[in-house]
Amino acid sequence: MPGPLQELFTEHRLTPAQRRIAAYLLANVDTAAYLTSVELAEAAAVSQPSVTRFVALLGFDGYGHFRRYLRQAGSEPAADQDARGSKLQSGIDEDMRNLARLRTELADDSALRTAGTVLASSNPLVVLGFRVSAPLASLFGYLAAKIHPDVRLLISGGSIVGDQLRHARQCGADATIVFAMPRYPRETQRAMVQARDLGLRTVLVTDRTVSALTPDADDVLAAAVGEELVFDSHAAVMSLSTSLLEAMADAAGASARRRLENFEQYAADQELFLDD
Repeated sequence: MPGPLQELFTEHRLTPAQRRIAAYLLANVDTAAYLTSVELAEAAAVSQPSVTRFVALLGFDGYGHFRRYLRQAGSEPAADQDARGSKLQSGIDEDMRNLARLRTELADDSALRTAGTVLASSNPLVVLGFRVSAPLASLFGYLAAKIHPDVRLLISGGSIVGDQLRHARQCGADATIVFAMPRYPRETQRAMVQARDLGLRTVLVTDRTVSALTPDADDVLAAAVGEELVFDSHAAVMSLSTSLLEAMADAAGASARRRLENFEQYAADQELFLDD
């Protein structure tokens, strides 16, 4: 079972720098309880202001209050590290829990299939994701283009996004899929508001069903991200995206199969891939 210190950390959304502090504290709670904020910053390889912000985020009145808490936490029995595994194994364990939760939730796949039908019928289809979500959007767009005739990928942000959304709408688009992982960029919210004002139905793929972004979405599909390591793991989100592509292919039916077959023939003619 996780100890009180780990439970405290998992209650909050931590930045990469704050996760470095948390990881150091979990591994060195007995000695860390006697470090100054400057010494803790040096030990965790972060800045002293990062430590100050970390302590404030956790709800402590100051570093002295936090250090007293650490001394108390250090005196309590620690979780069995051998049973818990290494830090990297713990990250994978969290991904496995997130995937298991997603599997259970997809026992009712009606929301996902509705979203797949909406996306398959929009021509063109706008796929949008900024910053850390850009690679997720790019992969989804790349695969969606194999079963959809016109995919518009928006991953750069900036004022031109409004122009691109407007142009897609004028060309016949009636839906957009938005990928938004923490931390949520303000430009993603602005783009979602613009899409709504243009009359585009927005399917939001994100990490939680309720957030600052969900009020601007028409459909919300969520899968938890892994937060054990310095950077988030999107393993469950990737699985959700693949499931959504499957729902799109099912909704498109024969046209999707023809596009896939045509691509395979093209790939063979051009010798695009190495033989297995």
